[in-house]
Amino acid sequence: MNPVSSGFYPIGTPGQPWGAAEKAQWRAAQLGQRSYADEVLGRIEALRGRFQVEQYGELDYGDGRYPLLAIRSSHWDERLPVVLVTGGVHGYETSGVQGALQFVDRHAAGYAGKINLLVAPCVSPWGYERIQRWNALAIDPNRSFVADSPAPESAALMALLAPLAGRCLVHIDLHETTDTDESEFRPALAARDGKPFEPGGIPDGFYLVDDTENRQPGFQQAVIAAVAAVTHIAPADERGQIIGSTVVAPGVIEYPLKALGLCAGMTGARYTTTTEVYPDSPRATAQQCNDAQVAAVRSAIDYALAHAR
Repeated sequence: MNPVSSGFYPIGTPGQPWGAAEKAQWRAAQLGQRSYADEVLGRIEALRGRFQVEQYGELDYGDGRYPLLAIRSSHWDERLPVVLVTGGVHGYETSGVQGALQFVDRHAAGYAGKINLLVAPCVSPWGYERIQRWNALAIDPNRSFVADSPAPESAALMALLAPLAGRCLVHIDLHETTDTDESEFRPALAARDGKPFEPGGIPDGFYLVDDTENRQPGFQQAVIAAVAAVTHIAPADERGQIIGSTVVAPGVIEYPLKALGLCAGMTGARYTTTTEVYPDSPRATAQQCNDAQVAAVRSAIDYALAHAR
């Protein structure tokens, strides 16, 4: 059943928030479709020796254990600014994970002696394996970067970052907007919360989310310019919006990152952005999506280093 065409999500009762039974029904339907061990852990392990690899937590939802790994600069220098790259906060957003790993493998060494790099390439491995937005508790990790977080994935990452409070110059959080946002994930959210589903649209192309409380327009446009050389930038719709938010510059919208509990808002970095790649476009390949994420990371770091005072 297609929730968009039917107006009904197949779990729960319309107008009533899910209880434990509905969440259990939803979780039972989430089957593994790919391997975190093979596609992520194996690639991280291959980086040992060139970078520091550390485990900052472990998830155990009763159907497998998932070590949470981060990658650090091999020679951490307390005098240098910190750059944080996060991917896979929504596990189904593949290029966020693979783009982060590609950046580390091919480009991170070029920043040695300039920055301290910290990369958490797959924040939500349970979601990665099931190509799912939520975690096993039917919680969105990217609305859970708050005190006493209900999402173990978010809490573990916040604990990792706590010793670096006030030291991050850049935080770039790598995401995707997909066709399944409209066909599955938004209808599921409405059903879970007992609200009516309101159909929307999916933009064709790459865009960024800036912080309404810390606008950095020059930074955002530098990232857009770099990505435009790799893949196309999403245009505004007929209302001048992307996913319901006003386009403030080509390819840029704004959210109050911290107030919404979003990953990109947790560090208070001077330069923050959330990337949104569109992997379902007929005009973009999977490799282009990874390359777009890499271009975004590199341009973000380069801009920050050039403009930091």
